[in-house]
Amino acid sequence: MRVGIGYDVHKLVNGRKLILGGVHIPYEKGLLGHSDADVLIHAIMDSILGASALGDIGKHFPDTKEEYNGIDSLKLLKEVSKLIMEKNFKIVNIDSIIIAQSPKMAPYIETMKANISNILGIHANQVNIKATTEEGLGFTGRREGIAAQSICMIEE
Repeated sequence: MRVGIGYDVHKLVNGRKLILGGVHIPYEKGLLGHSDADVLIHAIMDSILGASALGDIGKHFPDTKEEYNGIDSLKLLKEVSKLIMEKNFKIVNIDSIIIAQSPKMAPYIETMKANISNILGIHANQVNIKATTEEGLGFTGRREGIAAQSICMIEE
């Protein structure tokens, strides 16, 4: 068994769609980033890559490459899935958390889980997604950004 952790954060700005777990969430702001800035998927990818000792998403999908500009992060997750399959790793489970003061995530979590499990070829019960606020504290509490953390267990 091997374990990896992932963390990502992006700034909330006007003029962008809010995409989390591959789901478009209606909100007045979206996340700023080179790709679609899906912090949940980015944290999950880093946790998978970390467990596999394959580096991080910056190594595989650098923001200096134009081909990743605006890309759907689920496409990047599919590439990560291929990388770990080539190394004969299998995901045991993923546990993740979205840290955002708003909007409320509960209505979208099951769809996020389905998106992630479908891309990774695992059962939805192997993916857990939680959401929390920071009670108005810090940059997420002030609605300046959204963060996500993830842990992944894999086996050979």
